[in-house]
Amino acid sequence: MKHLKETIQKEEQVKRNYLKIILQIILGGTFIFSAYSKIISPGLFEILLIDSGIVETRIIAAYLTRLLIGFELALGLLIFQPNYLKKIIIPVTIGLLAAFTLYLGYTGIILGDNENCGCFGELIKMTPVESIYKNIIFLIIAVFLYRKVETKKTKKILPVAITILSFLLVFLIIPITNAKDFKFEKYTSFEGYGRVDLAEGDHLLAVFNLDCGHCQETATDIWELKDQYWGIPEMFVLFYQEGDFTVEYFTEITNSQFSYLMIDENTFFDLIGNSPPRIYWLQNGEIKEIWDEDFSEKVEMNFIN
Repeated sequence: MKHLKETIQKEEQVKRNYLKIILQIILGGTFIFSAYSKIISPGLFEILLIDSGIVETRIIAAYLTRLLIGFELALGLLIFQPNYLKKIIIPVTIGLLAAFTLYLGYTGIILGDNENCGCFGELIKMTPVESIYKNIIFLIIAVFLYRKVETKKTKKILPVAITILSFLLVFLIIPITNAKDFKFEKYTSFEGYGRVDLAEGDHLLAVFNLDCGHCQETATDIWELKDQYWGIPEMFVLFYQEGDFTVEYFTEITNSQFSYLMIDENTFFDLIGNSPPRIYWLQNGEIKEIWDEDFSEKVEMNFIN
């Protein structure tokens, strides 16, 4: 009977150990994935920090974003090693999750922000409220691990090395660039799309007059191309309304659904050439090309053929 009881206790202990390992993998893997998703598109998180009023300038947002990514990466990796788990690493993890949850509550509930919170970059889009629910689950996991894990080792060299290397790696992979001279830095959110960082990756930015026939023809042609070929970058539109044409009517007659922003007369005439439309090809914060004619042919030549 005693032997049976010991066997059952050992089996239960093994199950508890497996459960701890699984939860460590889930928690640590989530932090690593979160860091990776921000590394792919750090500009989105920078814009989010500015929009929510946490920082005022893009350069400060860039440094803060990279520090946060490095911190997330370090925590995710540190959860897989045995040193200082209960003393430091899991309590810090709980604190970070709690801080994120408060921040999400501020943006989602107080500010009423329903756009992508940026927790997983563009890979998994979540609203702040959805992300709060996610954080509560991970807080429960972290608290459970805190109660169950034991700190058996207290060697400093491994956690210190992981932390330093994590921060260095982030700053090496995504060095800070100065985007203050980027012509379209202020355009960070479009109707029908939400937040976007035009200074990162390839984008097309069109300047259309709503009642311009040539603009309508261009919108129709490019939307048809986008419908057929997946390799064409996302195109955003800056609309200027001169007459009675509305965005809804433009969308209807062109059979297109471009994400857009309205601009004033001065901005419109600053951005077009001799006459509308004009399309800018943006690549990593630089204007790669400016098109004033033969739009479909240039899209095909650069992104299809």
